[in-house]
Amino acid sequence: MHEHAYGPSETGSVVLDLGGETGALIVYTGRDLHGREIEISRDGDRRTHSAVRERRVRDGSFHSAVYPDLPAGIYTVWWDNDTSAGTVSVHGGAIAEFVWPSRGLAASG
Repeated sequence: MHEHAYGPSETGSVVLDLGGETGALIVYTGRDLHGREIEISRDGDRRTHSAVRERRVRDGSFHSAVYPDLPAGIYTVWWDNDTSAGTVSVHGGAIAEFVWPSRGLAASG
């Protein structure tokens, strides 16, 4: 996993083009993952990644990674190179949401 230093994302700075068989995914995390790139993949396809950024909204802020323009399907969210954090179903025309596990997966298995 890579980490980067990104500034906060302000309200309205992320645009999602949804419709047909295209959806999007938001992975909600804690601020401790700020800058970490989280990988996802669909049905054995190549992985893609997005950086966790602070998202400022009218009522405060939260941290998340956003994946726009995803073909509909079941996606694996990767904890690390070998371990799944879980799966999520992305539907065309909709935004799927996934909450990053709060505990280390290696410790729970």
